[in-house]
Amino acid sequence: MAVLSRDLNEFGLREGDIGAIVHRYADGLAYEVEFVTAAGVTVAVVTLDASDVRPVGGSEILHVRPMAGAA
Repeated sequence: MAVLSRDLNEFGLREGDIGAIVHRYADGLAYEVEFVTAAGVTVAVVTLDASDVRPVGGSEILHVRPMAGAA
């Protein structure tokens, strides 16, 4: 899992949203990250620089929020 480090307004994603890394580029400088709703509907699969995401911290608690336009 990866935590978004900045808003991605074009996808309705916000800093702190959690996605799954589905591909790591060989240079380690970029990732393909999939973001899904709690119902498992894919919101976006986005290519992000390593600086755009961070690991989930062991002392962090997960949180949910409504997403405009999500089914």
